[in-house]
Amino acid sequence: MTVMVESVKVEEGERPKIMAFDDILPYVGEASRYQWFLFFLLLPFTFVYAFLYFTQFFITLVPNEHWCNVPDLNGWNLTDHEKITLSIPPASREELKVEGATAFSRCNMYDVNYREILKNGTRIADHSWPIKTCQHGWSFNHTMIPYKSIAVELEWVCDRAFLGSAAQSAFFVGSILGGLIFGYIADHYGRIPALVACNSVGFVASVATAFCNSFWSFCLARMVVGTSFDNCFNVLFIIVIEYVGPKYRTLVANMSFGLYFAGAASLLPWIAYWIANWRILSIVTACPMVVAFVGPWIVPESARWYITSGKIDKAIDMLKKFAKVNGKDVKKEVFDEFEKSCKSMIEKDQSHNQYTVLDLFKFPRLARITIMLIIYWLLMVWVFDGHVWNMKLLDPDVFTSFSLASLTELPAAVLLALFLDRWGRRWMGFASMFLCGIFSFIAVATPPGAPTVAMAIIARLGVNIAANIGFQYAAEMLPTVVRAQGVSLIHIIGYLAHIMGPYIIYLADIDASLPLVALGLLSFVHAFLTLGLPETLNQDLPETLQEGNDFGKDQSFWWIPCVASSQMTKKSLRKKKGLSNPAFVGSVQKIDCTRL
Repeated sequence: MTVMVESVKVEEGERPKIMAFDDILPYVGEASRYQWFLFFLLLPFTFVYAFLYFTQFFITLVPNEHWCNVPDLNGWNLTDHEKITLSIPPASREELKVEGATAFSRCNMYDVNYREILKNGTRIADHSWPIKTCQHGWSFNHTMIPYKSIAVELEWVCDRAFLGSAAQSAFFVGSILGGLIFGYIADHYGRIPALVACNSVGFVASVATAFCNSFWSFCLARMVVGTSFDNCFNVLFIIVIEYVGPKYRTLVANMSFGLYFAGAASLLPWIAYWIANWRILSIVTACPMVVAFVGPWIVPESARWYITSGKIDKAIDMLKKFAKVNGKDVKKEVFDEFEKSCKSMIEKDQSHNQYTVLDLFKFPRLARITIMLIIYWLLMVWVFDGHVWNMKLLDPDVFTSFSLASLTELPAAVLLALFLDRWGRRWMGFASMFLCGIFSFIAVATPPGAPTVAMAIIARLGVNIAANIGFQYAAEMLPTVVRAQGVSLIHIIGYLAHIMGPYIIYLADIDASLPLVALGLLSFVHAFLTLGLPETLNQDLPETLQEGNDFGKDQSFWWIPCVASSQMTKKSLRKKKGLSNPAFVGSVQKIDCTRL
């Protein structure tokens, strides 16, 4: 929705005419006390978001050093090293190719009579002995990972190693279902009921996870937990953003997510390390969700949802509450004018209801942009998840490396807050993913250990920046009449990349460098794909399908907003002066359960 700035005469002079929701925010406060309260209220919900995303990583961790358990050796007072020397053959050539491989085989043992060998005084294996696969389970070295995860308890190793990734995929299958279910609740019953219901389901299922004792029960529990992923945070995030003035939204959106998410994700490894019990960890990380139970008393309902639901009086009451807390004295005629424009907006929105997401593919250029946005999001999610899961292969001290990698969310947010509205989405998105690709390949060429981890962390910084840009890129580019449906489609399809993401680490079974090589190549494809999209900075949002099809036609490929010599001369698509971050102008009331 294009924000029109007109003037209306009042007794004391002239003021801008109130034509949209954002026009009334300067009267009730754009970034005052109530907005700061909401900013801090995001903290526990961001922790929930990070914990849901990453907890499964730590409750399915498997130590690199594991070997076949041989019961016949248990009564002979042998150290682990002596047991391995006697019963475990050297790693095969294929096993040595895997990142984090050990010198001994993790899936095979010698097929001999150990009691007889020990009685003869033999303590070193003969490599000519016959070999067989593990028959009596595995032993694990817990020096680096000081607890037994469910993957260790149920022995998801060797030919069953894929079960950890399968359980993670079940989590994101649940996310698809949750997006549909809680999206429906948010649209028909309100954002707060959706927020409470979503977090309640996540809390119960996270606690239930602690009582799982099989792969199938664990998958079921994690799938239910997955239904609350995204919506547990994003419903409130959208509410907070819509109550903040347009010129503050880039700052609030990036800094709230960057500060809180970086803090939560970097703290989680040490919570897991300190608790050292996967069942208790599952319960502890569910605790922040209980804040949602008091949500109806502390979280304001979305005024935009009130308006689109025809409850304009409740929206005005909510805005009056904001004005009171912020110490603003708003005249009655301001609210009267706002009420009239809301009724007009509802009538206009009703005319938009005839469009579906399929209309995005009726215009050739708009269809191409939509497909590119889908691929953009798929690749970004795939690279992001790939770097998260590949971290366990790069460094045995996974707690430190994971924590440091998660901290890159903070500089990513700071860079976006400072430069996104100067450099633009397109070139900054290209640069960040190109950086990710470059350092992914540098990580392959560096010696194993700290240098490789450092390069992978810098690559993670690049994809973090691109991910945060991607949250709002589609919302800015798609036309208003199908914006909500289009963004929902992109994010739902993006869950397919979440499902595939954990499996990228199995490329290491072919060659240790392949995961990073694959991530680097995907990053380069993503970077150059970004250059094929239009720039959205300082542009009016397209409202109609035709405007969406024509959006960006006037732009030069080499246009960089912050470079004076590349400034566009055509002003017909320029955004009106004074607005900032158009992703949140006029469309937030519809994009309620998707990430911007």
